[in-house]
Amino acid sequence: MATANATEGLRGSALIKRASRWYIAMAVVFIVLGIFSIVEPGLAGLAVALLVGWLLIFAGAAHLLGTFSGGGVARVIWQLILGIIYIVGGIYFLTHPLLGLGTLTLLLGGILLAEAVLEFIVYFRSRNEGGSGWRLANGFITLLLGGLIWFHWPSSSVWAIGTLVGVNLMMTGISRLMLGTAARKLARRAAAETP
Repeated sequence: MATANATEGLRGSALIKRASRWYIAMAVVFIVLGIFSIVEPGLAGLAVALLVGWLLIFAGAAHLLGTFSGGGVARVIWQLILGIIYIVGGIYFLTHPLLGLGTLTLLLGGILLAEAVLEFIVYFRSRNEGGSGWRLANGFITLLLGGLIWFHWPSSSVWAIGTLVGVNLMMTGISRLMLGTAARKLARRAAAETP
């Protein structure tokens, strides 16, 4: 059976304050990185290409380790082939980051164009429902962004990935900052209400 202890509430609010400080500090780092990525989108895009290269190499190593788990000759061969493809792709991204960035940008443009088409399909299927106009607006904006990236490729490789990563980092930082400050206010209110 749990018992209420007044000092536990104070320790809990102190813990929330301390954790929210770290949360707010992390949010500020995200915001600064986001601003940097928007100001220097080419450099941020190259960083993303290098990150993708390392992730592909690690995924390839995991597939190669998967060959030792057995499961039959077909599974071992399949894991071996996948591991080699991933590692070769990762090495390609690490040794040719500009070409890798161009590939990622073209892929992003294609994904955005496909997403816009799907948004239009969903809008026409649900246009009688409330709020469906937002889907149509999202479809047009996504189509515009995808078209800008796709039709201006390869020059869009310089700005697209880095700018989008920067906007994402900034929005993540702002949302974390708001959550951290809300947690601090809640902790202050709880400490004030504790006798």
